[in-house]
Amino acid sequence: MNTPNKLTISRIILSPVFMVFFLMDNVYCRVLSLIIFTVAALTDIWDGHLARKYGIVTGFGKFMDPLADKILTSTAFVSFIALGYVQAWMIMMILIREFLITGLRSLAAYRGMVISPTMSAKFKTVLQMVSIVAILLYINLKTIFEASGYTGDFFENKLITGIFDWMILVTMVITVLTGIDYLVKNGSIIKAVLK
Repeated sequence: MNTPNKLTISRIILSPVFMVFFLMDNVYCRVLSLIIFTVAALTDIWDGHLARKYGIVTGFGKFMDPLADKILTSTAFVSFIALGYVQAWMIMMILIREFLITGLRSLAAYRGMVISPTMSAKFKTVLQMVSIVAILLYINLKTIFEASGYTGDFFENKLITGIFDWMILVTMVITVLTGIDYLVKNGSIIKAVLK
């Protein structure tokens, strides 16, 4: 269990911790949830950097790193649904793609084959993280201002929620397209796995 893999595992552990704090309607818990998510997201950058720098890329890391990303982003997206900040059908499309590909990669790993993430899939993960952080920042600002007694209607602005809808829609489309890209590029491996 090298350092990059420990960082990957820590991201999985931090995911439910983030969710618990985020769903508490308390300014301190919301701010703490943002910090936890940011730390967890940074472990994704750091573990990959360390693995490449020291040449300790492992089959475990190749499989668990993208799985940890999916757990973290899925936890955030489900939390947003619970609070009504995103449309459930868009998130469902994202989750179906994520866990379909994860299932295929798990089956491949069980049979001794590794399906590595593509560059487009890595871009998709970055896009998901950016969307999540933007929504988290908004929710945190709203919680802080409301706790401070702010009574204006800025945070009820439909333009902002419309921007979030478009942001998640673009994220969903790219997520689905990268899933199709995965299936096409790894078609021969997938056929061998499913036999």
